Amino acid sequence: TGGGAISPSSLRALRFDGRPGIVIAPGAEAWSDGVDFAVEAGQTLVVSSYYERSTPLSTVHLQPSNATWMSNGNAVAAARLPEVQRVPVNAFVTGVDVWAPRAIRTVVAFGDSITAGGLDGEGGGNSYPQQLATLLRKGPGSAREVAVLNVGIGGNRLLYGGAGRSGLARFGDDVLGQSGVTHVIVLMGTNDIGRTAFIGLPGQAVPAGEIPTPEQLEAGLQQLVRQARERGLKVLLGTIPPFKGSSYWNEHTEALRGAVNRWIRGRQDVDAVADFDAAL
Repeated sequence: TGGGAISPSSLRALRFDGRPGIVIAPGAEAWSDGVDFAVEAGQTLVVSSYYERSTPLSTVHLQPSNATWMSNGNAVAAARLPEVQRVPVNAFVTGVDVWAPRAIRTVVAFGDSITAGGLDGEGGGNSYPQQLATLLRKGPGSAREVAVLNVGIGGNRLLYGGAGRSGLARFGDDVLGQSGVTHVIVLMGTNDIGRTAFIGLPGQAVPAGEIPTPEQLEAGLQQLVRQARERGLKVLLGTIPPFKGSSYWNEHTEALRGAVNRWIRGRQDVDAVADFDAAL
């Protein structure tokens, strides 16, 4: 209901194998038991959790529109958090599975901050996956029966880790591991290409060995396409958007971006090319 407040009538207690709490090992994940709670498409959900001791935010989604509201003490059952502090990240919770009464199509948007909505602002709703979900809900007929999952990570790269695991390393969990996934939109490569503009500059920890060639980026994207198609997913491959005017741009990075985009537009083994470059 705004800020650190929620509707009291909506409160539901989550349990884990019947217990009210759980200990999660570092790097592991856990799912709560199911809960009887009706939701509408596009509705905002709040998940509250209490930690008995200081716990670092090792798992976060850097999307300002999905903020975390923090308060001292155990306030998981409070309709309004006392002395609340807003943190512009989504902490700990990485996903919610929703049971649908009929089969729907599930599209996973896979990428970096362009997908995540890194500049989405406090109000939110401006990331392309969220706009896509809204357009599909308002579309005619069966187009409404589509869910859009945003698994973008700001700063993420296709070939190398750093801001999260590399796209190649996390594709299995973040895309293929999603419940009911039928489609994937892949928009990756901006940070692989753009960060090469920083190599050799003072204070920029970009190893020279991480300068990608067009062939390496193309092979990486091809690997994602192959994995998705082997699982029966429909694949939409996105061209890399322009970034002239940013610190990523120079003649080398622009030539690299152009080469990869030409390769993407020539793909015959994908269901569609989403030409973000042409649109922008």
